[in-house]
Amino acid sequence: MSALLIVLGIALVLVLWFVSVYNGLVRLRNQVDNAWAQIDVQLKRRHDLIPNLLNTVKGYMAHERETLEAIVKARTAAMAAKGPAEAGPAEAQLAGALRGLMVNVERYPDLKASANFLALQEELASTENKISFARQAYNDSVTVYNTRIQTIPANIIAGPAGFRPRDLFEVKDEAERAVPEVKF
Repeated sequence: MSALLIVLGIALVLVLWFVSVYNGLVRLRNQVDNAWAQIDVQLKRRHDLIPNLLNTVKGYMAHERETLEAIVKARTAAMAAKGPAEAGPAEAQLAGALRGLMVNVERYPDLKASANFLALQEELASTENKISFARQAYNDSVTVYNTRIQTIPANIIAGPAGFRPRDLFEVKDEAERAVPEVKF
């Protein structure tokens, strides 16, 4: 009888341990999903600001068609990106296209003085800051999650339960790592 109680006690401890580890992994996975959703919200906000910015700029920069088309193309690619692995390079391309626009704006003093342009530029800068903070939070969550599913004892449960490593949201091209310089 006591041997049966010992076996049942050990089984109960193992079940409680499994439930605890599994629930912890689910909690971390949900934190990663939430962090990605926060990035997605900010990226959508940036994507929504771009048409307004382009409409404001078009009247002043009619002959800068290539710059405007590059932004539209980059925005389309960024909006179509799925997940951090695709979104990172697409968003970097969009940021580069926007940097090109801001450099061209220097040649248009009337545009630089436009209240609409200044408001949109401020919104875009604010959104870029929010994206940066959201990326950092996402990468922190992914790092904690990936570490947990790859270390003992959680890795014993993580693999069979379908917990897979997540991609960090990162810039892979050295040119994209350069800090943009925008002067107004």
